[in-house]
Amino acid sequence: METTRTVAVNGIELFLRERGEGPLVLLCHGWPELSYSWRHQIPALADAGYRVVAPDMRGFGRSSAPHPIEAYSIFDLVGDMVALVAELKETRAVIIGHDWGAPVAWHAALFRPELFTAVAGLSVPPPWRGKGRPLDLLSAAGVTNFYWQYFQTPGVAEAEFERDVTATIRGMLCGGFSDPTRSLFVPEGRGFIGRSASSLPLPSWLSETELAFFIEQYKESGFRGGLNWYRNIDRNWDLTAPWDGAQIRQPALFIAGSKDPVISDKMSGKHVAAMERVLPNLKRKLIIDGAGHWIQQEKPAEVNAALIDFLKQVT
Repeated sequence: METTRTVAVNGIELFLRERGEGPLVLLCHGWPELSYSWRHQIPALADAGYRVVAPDMRGFGRSSAPHPIEAYSIFDLVGDMVALVAELKETRAVIIGHDWGAPVAWHAALFRPELFTAVAGLSVPPPWRGKGRPLDLLSAAGVTNFYWQYFQTPGVAEAEFERDVTATIRGMLCGGFSDPTRSLFVPEGRGFIGRSASSLPLPSWLSETELAFFIEQYKESGFRGGLNWYRNIDRNWDLTAPWDGAQIRQPALFIAGSKDPVISDKMSGKHVAAMERVLPNLKRKLIIDGAGHWIQQEKPAEVNAALIDFLKQVT
């Protein structure tokens, strides 16, 4: 039976969903999501013999959302997971992340290999340190309207998203990153969501009840906390300089959808193709045909089977 509680870790409070007994598995969600995004994985992994813990990550849902932008660096996000393992009275864990949760998982494995003994990333490839700060490189290339850039100025994206939370969440989960034809560039004067978001039909993998849960949570929390993750992109590049060229040597798994815009652009495609350079112990690279970005919600049977097979190998 799944239980929920809130714990104090790393100077904040994290809301947790927990189920099962056995080796610890942490599930880190992305943006704009919640621990609820793992609703199909929590029971499946628990039934397979694991202690599964999925937090609302820092800034999301019922967890703390510190106001300062600087409180959302990759060190803070990984620090939350390190402190969570200690709070759970465990000494090791397998860490799994989707979307923004994937960089948290990859960096947790990179920073603390003795603690995070295996790692899986969904939708976002492992760290690939470019030649400069990501936002600086975009500007140098003449790009001014990528969504990362749109999210930088505090208050701008918040105002758009919070004006109609129902349309925002419907647009994100029913369109947005799940639509391979949708641009991740923000047209001048139109915003990120677009004007037709409220009328988008639900995909087969999402019910009105499930959508309503996300909407109600974001009406309560707002969007600032999650957007602050994006406002540390260049800062994270500076902070991780000591790990330039480092490899993640633990057993690793990568899963993504073939129609996910996050991996289908030219640069990300190169990273996916060459991720063994960062992950020398990559056990499997699973690209699920026809799936989009919300992979663990869209294709739970395939994702669960791959995760359980991986966990059986590494625990």
